[in-house]
Amino acid sequence: MPRLLPSPSDWIARLSTPGRYAVGLGMVALSWGAAELLHLWTGSPRLGGPFLVGVLVTSYLVGSGPGYLAAIVSFVVYNVLLANTRYSLASYTPEDVLVLLTFPTVALLMGNLTGRVRDEAKRAEARALATAVLFEGTREFSISDDPALIRARLADHLAAAAQGRAFVMAGEALYSAGGEAPAPMVLSAARALALEEGAELRTIEAAGWRVRRMTGGGAAGWRADPPLGPDEESLLQILADAGAAATARAQLAVAKAEAEARGRTEDLRNALLSSISHDLRTPLAAVLASASSLQEFGDKFDAKTRRDLTATIQEEAERLNAFVTNLLNMTRLESGALDAQNATFDLAEVVDRTRRRFERLRGQRRIVCALGEDAGVALGDPVLFEVALANVLENAVRYSPDGGEIALSSFQRDGEVVVQVTDEGPGVTAGELPRLFEKFYRGSAAKRTPGTGLGLSIVRGVMQGMGGQASAALRPDAPSGLVLSLILPAAKA
Repeated sequence: MPRLLPSPSDWIARLSTPGRYAVGLGMVALSWGAAELLHLWTGSPRLGGPFLVGVLVTSYLVGSGPGYLAAIVSFVVYNVLLANTRYSLASYTPEDVLVLLTFPTVALLMGNLTGRVRDEAKRAEARALATAVLFEGTREFSISDDPALIRARLADHLAAAAQGRAFVMAGEALYSAGGEAPAPMVLSAARALALEEGAELRTIEAAGWRVRRMTGGGAAGWRADPPLGPDEESLLQILADAGAAATARAQLAVAKAEAEARGRTEDLRNALLSSISHDLRTPLAAVLASASSLQEFGDKFDAKTRRDLTATIQEEAERLNAFVTNLLNMTRLESGALDAQNATFDLAEVVDRTRRRFERLRGQRRIVCALGEDAGVALGDPVLFEVALANVLENAVRYSPDGGEIALSSFQRDGEVVVQVTDEGPGVTAGELPRLFEKFYRGSAAKRTPGTGLGLSIVRGVMQGMGGQASAALRPDAPSGLVLSLILPAAKA
């Protein structure tokens, strides 16, 4: 982060205390040299100006203490070596006495003043830096919902504001910044502070570190170099509290999302169980009724009645088998266990075999098949394609009215083979069309008909597993009905 106020060079800021005083003596030596040059150039014995400048520069660069030393040494040098007599201890005139008395007073005052200005400038810079970090940190915290990321960034911002090291602890997780992690005794103190009973937020001292308890558990700590003033410490405490509040907000957001997800899952589970119970009970009731009738009155029924009851048992058992197969297919899709064995296959053969399966189930509906001659061979898994086509045909038969027509057609387009199933059912609205392949979704017109809403989602998953796709469109030539398209790559000649 750039400096907000001018400050001495970094190498001066890193000087030890003896080094700072050595700089002060060096400045006196430079002032002495400048005074000698000025005397040689002008011949004037009034040489206090260079020493006053040296004291001023010393006080600003390295502080008021070295400035005082520079003032005293400058007074001695000026008094003993550079007075009117030039290296002579002759008696002084009243004017010389006044200059000698005035010079140290002015030098000490200037050193004190510039030292205070320098120290205040450093404190202002530290406050400005901490304030800027606080602003940037709160802005960054407000746009994140990841508690771990917020804690890591809080450690970074605390280290930047303290111009040292920092850490944030939450349970067993530790986020440190600015250098090595704190010593074990500091972490132990932070854990003890975080586990204290009560809601009081307080800051403690631990081996040169400032450690603050955070709202919602955990602790944050920082070590500044050089130490910060009370105002800067307060800003860092506010930054730690802001990070804790942002972490609590993020945890609440995560908990809310999880609760909403659990609620949606529970709703889906209830809908699925309700649908399964209905879809299982209906065919099972038909099977049980037909079987018990045959068992009890079979010898009293004529041949046609027995055939009808037997056909009912077969049809309802096939419905149960198809229903269980759909559930298994959905489980395979969601677990990633769907393994498509893609190969070239005769499309017409698979379509015709699937169509014949629905001859007994179509009732009074007609299934019209018109396959194009140029769409005979496709690339995909014939077993999975039959699963997808069977689900589409089952939907068409279920929702088309008695006497309606279901059209099966195929054609080739841009290197792809397209199989379309067109029905005369109630269809869906244009707004519902994009959601038609979602799991458990059923159009408003279809809710009066038994079903789970799994069929078309299985169709989409199966087609994508083969490298194909499924799409739906409203019929352009009728007020209702759907056109379902199954698309596979065409086999290369």
